[in-house]
Amino acid sequence: MKIGVVIFPGSNCDQDAIYAFQNQFGCETVALWHKDHDLQGVDLVFLPGGFSYGDYLRSGAIARFSPIMQNVIDFASKGGLVWGVCNGFQILCESHLLPGALLHNENQKFNCKNVFIKPSTTNSLITNSLDLTKAYQIPVAHGEGRFFCDETTRASLIANDQILFNYCDANGNFSNEANPNGSMDHIAGICNAGRNVFGMMPHPERVIDPELYNTDGRGLFDSLMKATLAF
Repeated sequence: MKIGVVIFPGSNCDQDAIYAFQNQFGCETVALWHKDHDLQGVDLVFLPGGFSYGDYLRSGAIARFSPIMQNVIDFASKGGLVWGVCNGFQILCESHLLPGALLHNENQKFNCKNVFIKPSTTNSLITNSLDLTKAYQIPVAHGEGRFFCDETTRASLIANDQILFNYCDANGNFSNEANPNGSMDHIAGICNAGRNVFGMMPHPERVIDPELYNTDGRGLFDSLMKATLAF
């Protein structure tokens, strides 16, 4: 599997993603510069976390208009796999590749800590091997992570099984205290109706190496590898 990690001015999690795919899972991995138009024949485009273009206007609002994003949008429209984490999720929403928006955290503070998320479905390439009863400890680092959408979109997400993760506590219970940003319905990640575009605020790429004493993020990568190898 060949992975392309897009690097925008202000990206700061691109090397984490490259290390994850290349060193931990043996994928051919290439860096895609924001001014490029060539996706280099990748099977999956990964939009990393960070502060693309300084998060001016809104997080992801300027990155959405970077040269490479038109190619990413075209790639996704043809069924290509796209995965955005944190700022990458924000960019996907700004690009309308995913519904909804990521608003300022309810507490108006930047949240950087470990949280727990619970998978809501196994019907996606990044959740198919996960345990629906388990709370996975994954770090967050964002100031604009509060997922919001209108009621029509919310109903569609639920009906189409597009909600991938919800924030929870260590025991898998949902509460306002366990929701780090005030997201609607505790939503931490979603996919598009075509199930080829995935977005989430927590950073699974940061918790895959045993040397970091937490490998809860590996399950998402394992799910992806398993699913794509089955094609």
